[in-house]
Amino acid sequence: MRKLQNRELGRKSVSQFRESEKSPFIIVLDNIRSHSNVGSVFRTADAFLTESIYLCGITARPPHREIQKTALGATESVEWKYFSHTAEAIKELKSRGYKIIGIEQAEGSISLGDFISEPGKKYALVFGHEVNGVDQAIINECDYVVEIPQFGTKHSFNIAVSAGIVLWEMNKKRDHLPAVSF
Repeated sequence: MRKLQNRELGRKSVSQFRESEKSPFIIVLDNIRSHSNVGSVFRTADAFLTESIYLCGITARPPHREIQKTALGATESVEWKYFSHTAEAIKELKSRGYKIIGIEQAEGSISLGDFISEPGKKYALVFGHEVNGVDQAIINECDYVVEIPQFGTKHSFNIAVSAGIVLWEMNKKRDHLPAVSF
């Protein structure tokens, strides 16, 4: 085995990214306080060809040096929009036909491994504040609440880690990813 060089990875240019068909997911960041988390979510959104990111409330917005440090340029490829209140973003998404999924620990939540997106449907994935999670008023507006199973002593993942786990799981169930055999 040989590690691939960057030039061998076949990465898209920013213009190719923008012209590419996107996954049916929009990420909604509900009052995320860490600039590094925001930047990491941008980078993950780029990797999974996510349609866009909605930044809400206190969530930092590009351009910002701390976001750029972890985004590594993904703020240039991934579309984003700012809302002063998360409820405004949810209202817009619902009017555009998106199903709203809160990523949270809640009564009646669906385990991430059990959730299967429907072909032809579009989804907004809501990730909440690092300490308080997704606001209850937003949970009340969700069509689904999906929970990431956890087995240790901690009760949550870092928001950027959660976004990576959820986008991986949601995307791997879609038929556009190639199968890998070992």
